Amino acid sequence: MYKERTLLQKINLFLKGLVMGGANKVPGVSGGMVAFVMGFYEELIYTFQRINLKAFKLLFNGRFKSFANYTNLQFLVWVMAGSMFSYFSVSLVLDFFLKNYELYVWSWFFGMIIGSIYYISKDFGDWNYKTIIALIVGASIGVSISFMTPATENDNLWFVFLCGIIGVSGMTLPGLSGSFILILLGNYVLLLVDSVNVLGNVITNLVSGNLEVLQDEVKVRYLKIIGVFTAGSAFGLVSISHVLGYVLKKWHQIVTAVIIGFIAGSLGVVWPWKETVYKTKNETFLLDQNGNKIIENYQRYIPDFNNQETWISIGFIIIGISLILIIGFYDRKRK
Repeated sequence: MYKERTLLQKINLFLKGLVMGGANKVPGVSGGMVAFVMGFYEELIYTFQRINLKAFKLLFNGRFKSFANYTNLQFLVWVMAGSMFSYFSVSLVLDFFLKNYELYVWSWFFGMIIGSIYYISKDFGDWNYKTIIALIVGASIGVSISFMTPATENDNLWFVFLCGIIGVSGMTLPGLSGSFILILLGNYVLLLVDSVNVLGNVITNLVSGNLEVLQDEVKVRYLKIIGVFTAGSAFGLVSISHVLGYVLKKWHQIVTAVIIGFIAGSLGVVWPWKETVYKTKNETFLLDQNGNKIIENYQRYIPDFNNQETWISIGFIIIGISLILIIGFYDRKRK
Protein backbone atom coordinates (compact mmCIF):
# COMPACT_ATOMS: atom_id res chain seq x y z
CA MET A 1 0.00 0.00 0.00
CA TYR A 2 1.31 3.44 -0.93
CA LYS A 3 1.44 6.31 1.57
CA GLU A 4 -0.84 9.34 1.35
CA ARG A 5 1.06 12.29 -0.10
CA THR A 6 0.96 15.84 1.21
CA LEU A 7 -0.25 18.74 -0.96
CA LEU A 8 3.36 19.88 -1.44
CA GLN A 9 4.37 16.40 -2.61
CA LYS A 10 1.43 16.33 -5.05
CA ILE A 11 2.44 19.71 -6.50
CA ASN A 12 6.01 18.41 -6.77
CA LEU A 13 4.77 15.38 -8.74
CA PHE A 14 2.74 17.65 -11.03
CA LEU A 15 5.82 19.80 -11.74
CA LYS A 16 7.91 16.69 -12.44
CA GLY A 17 5.21 15.49 -14.84
CA LEU A 18 5.25 18.93 -16.46
CA VAL A 19 8.99 18.65 -17.14
CA MET A 20 8.69 15.03 -18.28
CA GLY A 21 5.84 15.85 -20.68
CA GLY A 22 7.72 18.78 -22.17
CA ALA A 23 10.83 16.62 -22.61
CA ASN A 24 8.82 13.86 -24.33
CA LYS A 25 7.76 16.27 -27.07
CA VAL A 26 11.29 17.49 -27.88
CA PRO A 27 13.17 15.31 -30.42
CA GLY A 28 16.32 13.92 -28.82
CA VAL A 29 15.23 14.35 -25.20
CA SER A 30 13.77 11.47 -23.20
CA GLY A 31 11.01 11.93 -20.63
CA GLY A 32 12.21 8.69 -19.05
CA MET A 33 15.59 10.33 -18.50
CA VAL A 34 13.87 13.17 -16.62
CA ALA A 35 12.07 10.61 -14.44
CA PHE A 36 15.35 8.73 -13.86
CA VAL A 37 17.29 11.84 -12.86
CA MET A 38 14.49 13.24 -10.68
CA GLY A 39 14.25 9.99 -8.78
CA PHE A 40 10.79 8.68 -9.64
CA TYR A 41 11.57 6.40 -12.61
CA GLU A 42 11.24 3.06 -10.81
CA GLU A 43 8.01 4.11 -9.07
CA LEU A 44 6.67 5.17 -12.48
CA ILE A 45 7.50 1.79 -14.03
CA TYR A 46 6.14 -0.23 -11.12
CA THR A 47 2.97 1.91 -11.07
CA PHE A 48 2.28 1.24 -14.76
CA GLN A 49 2.98 -2.42 -14.02
CA ARG A 50 0.07 -2.41 -11.53
CA ILE A 51 -2.39 -1.69 -14.36
CA ASN A 52 -3.29 -5.35 -14.83
CA LEU A 53 -6.16 -7.84 -14.58
CA LYS A 54 -6.33 -7.56 -10.78
CA ALA A 55 -6.68 -3.76 -11.03
CA PHE A 56 -9.57 -4.07 -13.51
CA LYS A 57 -11.32 -6.61 -11.28
CA LEU A 58 -11.13 -4.19 -8.34
CA LEU A 59 -12.48 -1.39 -10.53
CA PHE A 60 -15.37 -3.39 -12.01
CA ASN A 61 -16.33 -4.71 -8.55
CA GLY A 62 -16.70 -1.14 -7.29
CA ARG A 63 -13.76 -1.36 -4.87
CA PHE A 64 -12.49 2.08 -5.87
CA LYS A 65 -10.38 2.70 -2.75
CA SER A 66 -8.62 -0.65 -3.12
CA PHE A 67 -8.13 0.08 -6.84
CA ALA A 68 -6.57 3.48 -6.04
CA ASN A 69 -4.24 1.98 -3.41
CA TYR A 70 -3.24 -0.98 -5.57
CA THR A 71 -2.47 1.08 -8.68
CA ASN A 72 -0.81 4.00 -6.84
CA LEU A 73 -3.43 6.13 -8.57
CA GLN A 74 -2.58 9.30 -6.65
CA PHE A 75 0.99 9.27 -7.99
CA LEU A 76 -0.14 8.43 -11.52
CA VAL A 77 -2.84 11.11 -11.69
CA TRP A 78 -0.55 13.96 -10.59
CA VAL A 79 2.37 12.94 -12.84
CA MET A 80 0.17 12.34 -15.90
CA ALA A 81 -1.82 15.54 -15.26
CA GLY A 82 1.44 17.51 -15.34
CA SER A 83 2.59 15.63 -18.42
CA MET A 84 -0.65 16.25 -20.32
CA PHE A 85 -0.83 19.91 -19.26
CA SER A 86 2.67 20.50 -20.60
CA TYR A 87 1.52 19.50 -24.11
CA PHE A 88 -0.62 22.62 -24.24
CA SER A 89 1.65 24.96 -22.24
CA VAL A 90 5.33 24.11 -21.66
CA SER A 91 5.55 22.40 -25.06
CA LEU A 92 4.36 25.56 -26.81
CA VAL A 93 7.06 27.55 -25.00
CA LEU A 94 9.68 24.97 -26.01
CA ASP A 95 8.45 25.10 -29.62
CA PHE A 96 8.89 28.89 -29.59
CA PHE A 97 12.46 28.71 -28.27
CA LEU A 98 13.37 25.87 -30.63
CA LYS A 99 12.24 27.99 -33.58
CA ASN A 100 13.95 31.18 -32.44
CA TYR A 101 16.94 30.05 -30.31
CA GLU A 102 17.49 26.50 -31.54
CA LEU A 103 21.25 26.35 -30.90
CA TYR A 104 20.93 27.52 -27.29
CA VAL A 105 18.07 25.12 -26.52
CA TRP A 106 20.01 22.14 -27.89
CA SER A 107 23.08 23.28 -25.92
CA TRP A 108 21.02 23.39 -22.73
CA PHE A 109 19.65 19.87 -23.36
CA PHE A 110 23.14 18.62 -24.24
CA GLY A 111 24.44 19.92 -20.91
CA MET A 112 21.56 18.32 -18.99
CA ILE A 113 22.26 14.93 -20.57
CA ILE A 114 25.97 15.17 -19.70
CA GLY A 115 24.98 16.07 -16.13
CA SER A 116 22.53 13.15 -16.09
CA ILE A 117 25.21 10.67 -17.15
CA TYR A 118 27.42 11.81 -14.26
CA TYR A 119 24.51 11.87 -11.79
CA ILE A 120 23.39 8.31 -12.61
CA SER A 121 26.91 6.86 -12.90
CA LYS A 122 28.41 8.22 -9.67
CA ASP A 123 26.34 5.94 -7.41
CA PHE A 124 26.33 2.96 -9.77
CA GLY A 125 28.68 0.83 -7.67
CA ASP A 126 31.25 -1.67 -8.89
CA TRP A 127 31.59 -2.08 -12.63
CA ASN A 128 32.29 -5.58 -13.98
CA TYR A 129 32.57 -7.11 -17.43
CA LYS A 130 28.78 -7.74 -17.64
CA THR A 131 27.81 -4.17 -16.85
CA ILE A 132 30.56 -2.77 -19.11
CA ILE A 133 29.26 -4.90 -22.01
CA ALA A 134 25.70 -3.70 -21.21
CA LEU A 135 26.97 -0.09 -21.23
CA ILE A 136 28.61 -0.57 -24.64
CA VAL A 137 25.49 -2.26 -26.07
CA GLY A 138 23.25 0.57 -24.81
CA ALA A 139 25.58 3.26 -26.19
CA SER A 140 25.89 1.48 -29.55
CA ILE A 141 22.13 1.22 -29.97
CA GLY A 142 21.72 4.87 -28.96
CA VAL A 143 24.33 6.04 -31.48
CA SER A 144 22.90 3.80 -34.24
CA ILE A 145 19.40 5.23 -33.74
CA SER A 146 20.73 8.80 -33.89
CA PHE A 147 22.15 8.22 -37.39
CA MET A 148 19.12 6.48 -38.92
CA THR A 149 17.32 8.10 -41.87
CA PRO A 150 13.70 9.21 -41.26
CA ALA A 151 10.83 7.66 -43.22
CA THR A 152 7.94 9.51 -44.88
CA GLU A 153 4.61 10.33 -43.19
CA ASN A 154 2.03 7.54 -42.93
CA ASP A 155 -1.48 8.13 -41.49
CA ASN A 156 -2.68 4.50 -41.70
CA LEU A 157 -4.42 3.94 -38.34
CA TRP A 158 -2.69 0.61 -37.66
CA PHE A 159 0.67 2.26 -38.25
CA VAL A 160 -0.40 5.21 -36.04
CA PHE A 161 -1.25 2.71 -33.26
CA LEU A 162 2.23 1.16 -33.68
CA CYS A 163 3.74 4.67 -33.51
CA GLY A 164 1.94 5.13 -30.18
CA ILE A 165 3.50 1.95 -28.79
CA ILE A 166 7.00 2.83 -30.03
CA GLY A 167 6.77 6.59 -29.42
CA VAL A 168 5.88 6.17 -25.75
CA SER A 169 9.22 4.42 -25.24
CA GLY A 170 10.71 7.82 -24.40
CA MET A 171 8.67 7.85 -21.19
CA THR A 172 9.76 4.36 -20.16
CA LEU A 173 13.29 4.07 -21.56
CA PRO A 174 15.71 6.80 -20.40
CA GLY A 175 17.91 8.02 -23.23
CA LEU A 176 15.57 6.81 -25.98
CA SER A 177 13.67 9.82 -27.30
CA GLY A 178 10.13 8.91 -28.31
CA SER A 179 9.84 12.11 -30.34
CA PHE A 180 13.01 11.34 -32.26
CA ILE A 181 11.71 7.82 -32.93
CA LEU A 182 8.55 9.41 -34.37
CA ILE A 183 10.74 11.55 -36.65
CA LEU A 184 12.46 8.36 -37.85
CA LEU A 185 9.02 6.82 -38.46
CA GLY A 186 8.03 9.96 -40.41
CA ASN A 187 5.08 10.86 -38.17
CA TYR A 188 6.42 13.43 -35.69
CA VAL A 189 4.69 16.43 -37.30
CA LEU A 190 1.45 14.49 -37.88
CA LEU A 191 1.14 13.13 -34.32
CA LEU A 192 2.81 15.69 -32.04
CA VAL A 193 2.24 18.93 -33.93
CA ASP A 194 -0.72 18.87 -36.34
CA SER A 195 -2.96 16.47 -34.39
CA VAL A 196 -2.25 18.13 -31.02
CA ASN A 197 -2.97 21.58 -32.48
CA VAL A 198 -6.24 20.35 -34.01
CA LEU A 199 -7.25 18.73 -30.70
CA GLY A 200 -6.61 21.99 -28.86
CA ASN A 201 -8.64 23.89 -31.48
CA VAL A 202 -11.55 21.42 -31.25
CA ILE A 203 -11.62 21.57 -27.44
CA THR A 204 -11.63 25.38 -27.56
CA ASN A 205 -14.55 25.38 -30.02
CA LEU A 206 -16.54 22.82 -28.00
CA VAL A 207 -16.06 24.78 -24.78
CA SER A 208 -17.35 27.92 -26.54
CA GLY A 209 -20.41 25.96 -27.71
CA ASN A 210 -19.44 25.54 -31.38
CA LEU A 211 -20.49 21.94 -32.15
CA GLU A 212 -20.14 22.44 -35.91
CA VAL A 213 -16.41 21.81 -35.54
CA LEU A 214 -17.23 18.08 -35.29
CA GLN A 215 -18.63 18.19 -38.84
CA ASP A 216 -15.27 19.24 -40.27
CA GLU A 217 -13.93 16.10 -42.00
CA VAL A 218 -10.29 17.22 -41.74
CA LYS A 219 -10.57 17.85 -38.00
CA VAL A 220 -12.43 14.56 -37.45
CA ARG A 221 -9.63 12.76 -39.30
CA TYR A 222 -7.03 14.30 -36.97
CA LEU A 223 -9.16 13.41 -33.93
CA LYS A 224 -9.25 9.77 -35.08
CA ILE A 225 -5.48 9.84 -35.56
CA ILE A 226 -4.72 11.28 -32.12
CA GLY A 227 -7.28 8.93 -30.54
CA VAL A 228 -5.61 5.86 -32.06
CA PHE A 229 -2.16 7.24 -31.20
CA THR A 230 -3.25 7.75 -27.57
CA ALA A 231 -4.63 4.20 -27.42
CA GLY A 232 -1.34 2.85 -28.77
CA SER A 233 0.61 4.92 -26.24
CA ALA A 234 -1.52 3.63 -23.35
CA PHE A 235 -1.07 0.04 -24.53
CA GLY A 236 2.68 0.62 -24.94
CA LEU A 237 3.05 2.19 -21.50
CA VAL A 238 1.45 -0.77 -19.75
CA SER A 239 3.07 -3.53 -21.84
CA ILE A 240 6.59 -2.07 -21.89
CA SER A 241 6.38 -1.28 -18.16
CA HIS A 242 5.56 -4.90 -17.36
CA VAL A 243 8.67 -6.02 -19.23
CA LEU A 244 10.84 -3.29 -17.66
CA GLY A 245 9.50 -3.99 -14.18
CA TYR A 246 10.52 -7.62 -14.53
CA VAL A 247 14.01 -6.98 -15.89
CA LEU A 248 14.68 -4.20 -13.35
CA LYS A 249 13.99 -6.62 -10.51
CA LYS A 250 15.98 -9.48 -12.03
CA TRP A 251 18.95 -7.61 -13.59
CA HIS A 252 18.92 -4.16 -11.97
CA GLN A 253 22.64 -3.32 -12.44
CA ILE A 254 22.78 -4.55 -16.02
CA VAL A 255 19.60 -2.67 -17.01
CA THR A 256 20.91 0.49 -15.34
CA ALA A 257 24.16 0.13 -17.31
CA VAL A 258 22.19 -0.20 -20.56
CA ILE A 259 20.22 2.94 -19.62
CA ILE A 260 23.44 4.88 -18.97
CA GLY A 261 24.66 3.71 -22.39
CA PHE A 262 21.38 4.80 -24.02
CA ILE A 263 21.70 8.24 -22.49
CA ALA A 264 25.34 8.55 -23.57
CA GLY A 265 24.41 7.41 -27.09
CA SER A 266 21.64 10.00 -27.29
CA LEU A 267 24.24 12.79 -27.13
CA GLY A 268 24.59 12.34 -30.89
CA VAL A 269 20.92 13.25 -31.35
CA VAL A 270 21.08 16.44 -29.27
CA TRP A 271 24.51 17.63 -30.48
CA PRO A 272 23.84 21.40 -30.61
CA TRP A 273 25.81 22.23 -33.75
CA LYS A 274 23.77 20.62 -36.50
CA GLU A 275 21.66 21.60 -39.47
CA THR A 276 18.42 19.91 -40.55
CA VAL A 277 18.68 18.38 -44.01
CA TYR A 278 15.36 18.21 -45.89
CA LYS A 279 14.53 15.83 -48.73
CA THR A 280 14.71 17.41 -52.18
CA LYS A 281 14.12 16.37 -55.79
CA ASN A 282 15.54 18.43 -58.61
CA GLU A 283 16.46 21.12 -56.05
CA THR A 284 12.81 21.33 -54.90
CA PHE A 285 11.84 20.54 -51.30
CA LEU A 286 9.62 17.48 -50.95
CA LEU A 287 6.55 18.11 -48.77
CA ASP A 288 4.31 15.73 -46.84
CA GLN A 289 0.51 15.77 -47.26
CA ASN A 290 0.26 18.66 -44.78
CA GLY A 291 2.74 20.87 -46.62
CA ASN A 292 5.63 20.34 -44.18
CA LYS A 293 9.17 19.75 -45.40
CA ILE A 294 10.22 16.11 -45.00
CA ILE A 295 13.31 15.70 -42.81
CA GLU A 296 16.01 13.51 -44.36
CA ASN A 297 18.65 13.72 -41.66
CA TYR A 298 20.82 16.01 -39.52
CA GLN A 299 24.22 17.29 -40.62
CA ARG A 300 26.49 17.80 -37.61
CA TYR A 301 29.53 20.08 -37.65
CA ILE A 302 32.35 21.27 -35.37
CA PRO A 303 31.63 24.71 -33.86
CA ASP A 304 33.71 27.78 -34.69
CA PHE A 305 35.39 28.81 -31.43
CA ASN A 306 36.07 32.28 -32.81
CA ASN A 307 32.32 32.85 -32.89
CA GLN A 308 30.65 34.54 -29.89
CA GLU A 309 27.53 32.39 -30.43
CA THR A 310 29.61 29.27 -29.81
CA TRP A 311 30.73 30.50 -26.39
CA ILE A 312 27.18 31.46 -25.45
CA SER A 313 26.16 27.92 -26.40
CA ILE A 314 28.93 26.48 -24.22
CA GLY A 315 27.58 28.68 -21.41
CA PHE A 316 24.16 27.04 -21.86
CA ILE A 317 25.81 23.59 -21.75
CA ILE A 318 27.35 24.52 -18.39
CA ILE A 319 23.95 25.79 -17.19
CA GLY A 320 22.38 22.46 -18.21
CA ILE A 321 25.02 20.46 -16.33
CA SER A 322 24.70 22.70 -13.27
CA LEU A 323 20.91 22.36 -13.25
CA ILE A 324 21.09 18.56 -13.03
CA LEU A 325 23.75 18.70 -10.30
CA ILE A 326 21.65 21.18 -8.29
CA ILE A 327 18.58 18.92 -8.61
CA GLY A 328 20.71 15.96 -7.49
CA PHE A 329 22.06 17.91 -4.51
CA TYR A 330 18.52 18.96 -3.53
CA ASP A 331 17.24 15.36 -3.72
CA ARG A 332 20.10 14.02 -1.56
CA LYS A 333 19.55 16.78 1.01
CA ARG A 334 15.81 16.14 1.09
CA LYS A 335 16.35 12.42 1.72
